[in-house]
Amino acid sequence: MHIVIAGNIGSGKTTLTTLLARHYGWIPKFEAVEHNPYLDDYYKDIPRWSFALEVFFLKQRFKDLLDIASSEKTVIQDRSIFEGVYVFAANNHRMGNLDDRDFECYMQLFESMMTAVKVPDLMIYLRSSIPHLVENIQKRGREYEQQMQLDYLKNLNQLYDDFIYQHYQGKVITIEVDQIDFLHRKADFARITDRIDANLFGLFSQT
Repeated sequence: MHIVIAGNIGSGKTTLTTLLARHYGWIPKFEAVEHNPYLDDYYKDIPRWSFALEVFFLKQRFKDLLDIASSEKTVIQDRSIFEGVYVFAANNHRMGNLDDRDFECYMQLFESMMTAVKVPDLMIYLRSSIPHLVENIQKRGREYEQQMQLDYLKNLNQLYDDFIYQHYQGKVITIEVDQIDFLHRKADFARITDRIDANLFGLFSQT
């Protein structure tokens, strides 16, 4: 099986991916944030480096999908190719950082890739308010994230909701994360695993 953890920057994707991999014995696959050679340049000059950054992420996520498809084990993935396209690349296009020509080329490449893969068996969407995202981003202290504008996070939140509720065709669980702490409170984590069990295995309540 292929499970995806989706959500905005700072929503807790990596933490939940790690916890669920440990709980179920799944194989975690994390986003290659630290290894993207364009990331630092992107935050210094977004219009100049947007296309290179997005194509690198697209390439990496497609490679991940091919690896997952060939695996005999269940893999849980921190962010999917679909979010990279319909949220992050779409946001860069909306903000004028990707011009129409580059975005059209990017989408044609993505659509060609999609003929070779299928949607995940389950997507878990971590839905968060902007203040909660900002608090988490400040706590983890990644230098390149500290200069992000609130409008950037707001745009991503809007695009996430639009993607999840209007466009995505696969199975989704939405977790409202503002008032829970699945890292430190066992009951909060148990409610999440109950919902996963219900959706994947037909166990327990889905509420």
